[in-house]
Amino acid sequence: MSSDFESYEQDFAVLTADITGRIGKVPKLVGDEKKQMVANVEKQLEEARELLEQMELEVREIPPQSRGMYSSRMRSYKQEMGKLEADFKRSRIAYSDEVRNELLGDDGNSSENQRAHLLDNTERLERSSRRLEAGYQIAVETEQIGQEMLENLSHDREKIQRARERLRETDANLGKSSRILTGMLRRIIQNRILIVVLAVVIIFTTIMAIFFSVKGR
Repeated sequence: MSSDFESYEQDFAVLTADITGRIGKVPKLVGDEKKQMVANVEKQLEEARELLEQMELEVREIPPQSRGMYSSRMRSYKQEMGKLEADFKRSRIAYSDEVRNELLGDDGNSSENQRAHLLDNTERLERSSRRLEAGYQIAVETEQIGQEMLENLSHDREKIQRARERLRETDANLGKSSRILTGMLRRIIQNRILIVVLAVVIIFTTIMAIFFSVKGR
């Protein structure tokens, strides 16, 4: 399971390195070249998101006692992904000095204001994105805790069922023992009654024998 995760990690590292290089080129391009580069980066970002989803699924399959290290690495990769997306947004509205001068000429100051406004909006979107990501992370961790609790409850349920089975076996054994003791006690009482009857008969026979012996004399 961990080997699959590490394979995804390697693919993610190679892909993000390529994305970083292309993002750096976006502000220097114009026209169709820029559109093509932007489309390529968007496609690669989507591939990176899919890799993160696959890695997330792999982490969920890892036993809880070994999951902590991988969860920490996932948080790091998600932060890296968020940074790439933020850099990409900024690169799409940024121009190099040479291109800006060619396109704007004397309207550079006005464009700077617009650019500052766009950057401010971008920062707001990034903050919202980070809050959403934090909420998602909390939801994932809550789900993991819930799974661990369900596993613990399942183990406890099995222990309780085994204890109930042992109690039933003990009750059955006690019932058998009780019946055996009752039978033994009944036989003891019967034997004592028989002994008393025999004693009475013997005593009566002895008395009668003495009586007839004395009478005969």
